[in-house]
Amino acid sequence: MDMQLAEKAREVIGEVNQVILGKEKEVREVMLAFLANGHVLLEDIPGVGKTTLAIAFSRAMELQYRRVQFTPDVMPSDLTGFSIYRREEERFVYQPGCVFCNLLLADEINRTSPKTQSALLEVMEERRCTVEGVTREVPQPFLVIATQNPSGTAGTQYLPEAQVDRFMVTLTLGYPDFDSELAMAMSVGKAERLAGVQPVLEGKLLREMQGQIHDVSMKEEVYRYLLQLITSTREHPHLERGASPRATVALVKTAKASAWLEGRDYVTPGDIREQFPYVVSHRLRLNAAARMEGLDRGQIIEKVLEQTPCPPMGEKIPRHPAPMAFSPIRLSGRKKGG
Repeated sequence: MDMQLAEKAREVIGEVNQVILGKEKEVREVMLAFLANGHVLLEDIPGVGKTTLAIAFSRAMELQYRRVQFTPDVMPSDLTGFSIYRREEERFVYQPGCVFCNLLLADEINRTSPKTQSALLEVMEERRCTVEGVTREVPQPFLVIATQNPSGTAGTQYLPEAQVDRFMVTLTLGYPDFDSELAMAMSVGKAERLAGVQPVLEGKLLREMQGQIHDVSMKEEVYRYLLQLITSTREHPHLERGASPRATVALVKTAKASAWLEGRDYVTPGDIREQFPYVVSHRLRLNAAARMEGLDRGQIIEKVLEQTPCPPMGEKIPRHPAPMAFSPIRLSGRKKGG
């Protein structure tokens, strides 16, 4: 692996951290998703810096950036493009939509119609879109950061499960800690922090980084541990639906990206455990029993991690492990909800 490239990726994180204060872990996770060539879903309240985060990444990596504020009147053609008739040329000319960029911020994606939401499906999965029977490739790299507000959901449209599954990771920025918000308040009126973001690399170099991720190795026992975590969500008594096979692929990619960013050419069980909550949380559906007991996804993920034996490197997991028993324990002192 190229250590200089890994250092460049860490420099990008450093530039973004100068703007998004006190969210080092979340900024790193977004970078890991980009290294793994995946999309990010931010579920958060307004005003915590989601748009600023996307702009900072686009500037640090010199990516062509576009933002769409989703509303009920946004049409699929606004995303994919459309043809207009030019009288002087006596022909229809295609006008590219906003997806023809490197980094697309789909802001409040749950406020638009399912028809428009679905227009992103092909682009997110295949990095191309079909308009009027013609398929066009979008620029590479192509990355999506989508946001949705979990509160004030009146009049919104839930994302279809097929689209939610296309997001590699989901996370929440949340409120900054006291010291970070104090620093932010004291800088009001000074030069805009985004203006200080320096370009560290360009899109072509990011593509090279994404290629190196696949060279990171994983032992068979680590693969088995990963798959045990995934299958545990499918057998959990408090889940109506567990993680999909696409989640398995996403967990492999993000774990390899995490190892690569740390300068290792191999994945450890710790990489798997770190990435597991980000990859599976938006793919889980709680059942009635979980809702009755006040359990949320985070608590269930925590129990899965606790009850799945983590192998030390070099020690193999049994090929046919005994089924795990999950006790419906109600965890007190935590936030309720699904």
